[in-house]
Amino acid sequence: MPRSEISDPQGQTIEHALPGLGFEGMTKVRVGKRITLSLEAPDLDAAEALVTKACQEFLTNPLIEEFEVQAVNPPKSDT
Repeated sequence: MPRSEISDPQGQTIEHALPGLGFEGMTKVRVGKRITLSLEAPDLDAAEALVTKACQEFLTNPLIEEFEVQAVNPPKSDT
């Protein structure tokens, strides 16, 4: 997502259009990108650490973007 202090013209355009389309009360619209991927790692912590490093070093521009790592459908533990 764009950092909160960075202008988001696409989000502003959507926010201004919503009331005219009958969607009242929606504010603070922000538009970002979503990256999904699969990976193999020994455990969830290792997977999150690897993805976080990839976001910090390659997948995002830290000057203007923030990121959140979320595991979806992590494999079940054998324990």
